[in-house]
Amino acid sequence: MLDAVVVGAGPNGLTAAVELARRGFSVALFEARETVGGGARTEELTLPGFRHDPCAAAHPLGVNSPAFRALPLERYGLEWLHAELPMAHPFPDGTAAVLARSVAETAASFGPRDAGAYRRLVEPFLPRWDTLVRDFMSLPTTALPRDPLTLARFGLTGLPPSTLLMRRFRDERAKALFSGLVAHVMAPLGGLATGAVGLVFALAAHARGWPVARGGSQAISDALAAYLKDLGGAIHTDYPVKRLDDLPPARAYVFDTSPTALARIAGFGGHYDRFRYGAGVFKIDYALDGPVPWTAPEARIAGTVQVGASSAEIGRALRAASREGRAPDPPFLITVQPGVADPTRAPAGQQVFWAYGHVPNGWTGDLTDAVERQLERFAPGFRDRVLARATAGPPELAARNANYVGGDIGCGAASGLQLLLRPKLSLFPYATPHPAVFICSSATPPGPGVHGMSGHNAAKAVWRMLRRQDPYHGALRRAGRPS
Repeated sequence: MLDAVVVGAGPNGLTAAVELARRGFSVALFEARETVGGGARTEELTLPGFRHDPCAAAHPLGVNSPAFRALPLERYGLEWLHAELPMAHPFPDGTAAVLARSVAETAASFGPRDAGAYRRLVEPFLPRWDTLVRDFMSLPTTALPRDPLTLARFGLTGLPPSTLLMRRFRDERAKALFSGLVAHVMAPLGGLATGAVGLVFALAAHARGWPVARGGSQAISDALAAYLKDLGGAIHTDYPVKRLDDLPPARAYVFDTSPTALARIAGFGGHYDRFRYGAGVFKIDYALDGPVPWTAPEARIAGTVQVGASSAEIGRALRAASREGRAPDPPFLITVQPGVADPTRAPAGQQVFWAYGHVPNGWTGDLTDAVERQLERFAPGFRDRVLARATAGPPELAARNANYVGGDIGCGAASGLQLLLRPKLSLFPYATPHPAVFICSSATPPGPGVHGMSGHNAAKAVWRMLRRQDPYHGALRRAGRPS
């Protein structure tokens, strides 16, 4: 009998398997697709030689993840590459605000009326960032806070809606950029704790940037998989799981799946019926014959570019997709141009580029024209650079990755209490009605992103249960394992 079986080889499933194997437990991982990766894959979606990331491409949470930083992933080929600017937010007049590694450079891009307010917002947290991010991305039930005072101060600042936090700013440049940061989790700007979302993304940039992985996001998944195999773990791909009986006997089962899929596989009935899925996205991957012709020079050297003319425009787009059941026009776009930092993604002189806009969950329309009209506002002549495009709306995204229910790439709405307490109101969110079955997907804290922390936290709950059953089992098996 295995100690643990993990279902789903996304970043969280891989991390959970690695954490258990590191502690001497026997682990097997099962993935329905033909390769590991989940939301961290790389494929040639358009033309030969153009390597696209079908979902996540820039990784501010990955490079800052306490789980990833504790693992020797660089030894297995993971290399972070940084653009000159982590992120830029251009405006129709050809200027841009920026999120730079430097707090001073970022503040200066907002203008004199908001520079001081931004510094006062972020500078108190930066010296304690490593401790704060570890505390923020864990739970008291998995790890007691190392710096409870800083965490409490962060909570007082971030728990209110971002609309209240943005009252610190007087001009639109800072407000628009911060609104765009919040929109990365597809949450309406007035939601609970959305201020914390924006703060985390800003602090992550100042601490370690918003890098891409050399060669594509698949490098993250491949490094985790290679390390798991060196630890003695087994990986089985092209292995869909429909029932628990499809899996070998084990002392624990860990699911990197949506709550809906887990309930179906494990026979939990309506246990997760109140879990809400959020807005979907419409994503376009482009092969371009050259760089995006941004009007703002700052956008040309940024890895990520947020596209929204104002905080009001961004807010309207989020409300349309999340609450009004319609596709926004103009949409707010999050775009990534990996080639700014990683020239291996496309043939010489050419570029890969992706953009996505928010749409209602399960939406079946085509947002291509609206996306490209929005891009042309900030990068005139963009359409002339397009060699090929691959589009994916909510149905296509859900078909590629079963965790993206209705096109929700966050595996659950990041709004209301569900932003903090997911998938149910519980102090033990990784547990399920079955004492040997656990969930570790982005539907659990700390939520969406390629950071592995949901898998890391769930693995802690699993190995504590396994050690209670047999306190010497894991220790004996650890002898001789790689560190």
